[in-house]
Amino acid sequence: MCRIERIHAREVFDSRGMPTVEVEVTCAGSRPGRAIVPSGASTGKYESVELRDRDSPRLDGTGVARAVENVCGEIAAALKGADASDQQDIDRRLCDLDGTDNKRRLGANATLGVSLAAAYAAAEAQGISFVDHLNRVWRSVPGTVNPAMSLPLPMVNMISGGLHAGGNLDIQDVLILPVGAGSFRQAWEWVISVYRRLGRLLSDEGYEGHLVGDEGGYGPRLKNNEDGIRFVVSAIESAGLEPGEQVAIGLDVAASHFYRDGSYHLSKPTEANLTADAMIDLLDDWVARYPIVSIEDALGEDDWNGWKRLTDRLGSKVQLIGDDLFVTNRARLQRGVEEGVGNSILIKLNQAGTLWETLETMRLAIDRGYRPVISARSGETEDTTIADLAVATGAGQIKVGSAARSERLAKYNQLLRLEEQLDGRIEFVGSKVLGGF
Repeated sequence: MCRIERIHAREVFDSRGMPTVEVEVTCAGSRPGRAIVPSGASTGKYESVELRDRDSPRLDGTGVARAVENVCGEIAAALKGADASDQQDIDRRLCDLDGTDNKRRLGANATLGVSLAAAYAAAEAQGISFVDHLNRVWRSVPGTVNPAMSLPLPMVNMISGGLHAGGNLDIQDVLILPVGAGSFRQAWEWVISVYRRLGRLLSDEGYEGHLVGDEGGYGPRLKNNEDGIRFVVSAIESAGLEPGEQVAIGLDVAASHFYRDGSYHLSKPTEANLTADAMIDLLDDWVARYPIVSIEDALGEDDWNGWKRLTDRLGSKVQLIGDDLFVTNRARLQRGVEEGVGNSILIKLNQAGTLWETLETMRLAIDRGYRPVISARSGETEDTTIADLAVATGAGQIKVGSAARSERLAKYNQLLRLEEQLDGRIEFVGSKVLGGF
């Protein structure tokens, strides 16, 4: 038994300079396990609630002192003596203690910090690697599928827009997927090459001094949304790679953020209010003309009817990922399954608020034929949990951000380490995870 002796939390800061929660859990006779909670800028309204000190003048009301206090006080008292290796029990206690449907009392940043730190502490107490402990936990989640550990296909941000880059574009991200690579290292080297060529192309076209967004993607003020796709395709070719065959395109539309009063309000190149069907027409046209294999949040989080028509039209052609739509929530995913909406789900730990709930949602997705994509948030830290999570569960895909900013590279570097350390035990899934796409 990995008996918890001490739980401690502190306020630290993420990649955007925003306060966040770091938790340490210590088991008897062992070193502490530590985890830091990320935070999103582009958040869905159905996510679990992170607790911030809104009524305090300190840090303009963005502090997390109350969440830290909840960890050090109420949560620590409730979990003292508990078995850190029993993740289901730890997370059930956290949910029962909070007593709400969205963690609004204790804060998802408090519960997730404890949940993850307990997993790290259990690995320390058992003397095994974190990825191996996560794999044990994953295999204990009820379900019909137990995929082997594997190295994920990275989905990497090249051009940022929307809330990640000051609204320079309507759509949030243009990404690449190195589908033709034979290893994670080769995939990553291709990503670096495309990223560098893209920077040169933007400079050559007069976008000097182009800044990067929250996740490290370039943030040029292009004339229209489609220019972002064109530039990335050109960068793939400039790197000596074949668009579609070796490196494909992904889009994160983040449509909820320009969906109002039943219409999609685009501003690039000119003001346009599109119906759901017109938005689907636009995306279908892009899919026909560019090597796009994945689209995230193509429509708004409440536009279920539009999502159904989108899935009927494009679901056999490309991966349709629900992020704001599903928010790593079993009930919302179950509705999607029943209504035939989407075919993939973005997995974000802090949307659920505990590790076990996240794994349960992943299990449901895989059992129902939905592809899980492990994802970072725009406000990230040096914490590398999601890299181990993607490998331990054999999820198949990971979306971390771009090839810049150390909070992003920390995860990619961890994947490179795991590829080396687990050589012979795991494979790189590559394009297999996308099936016919």
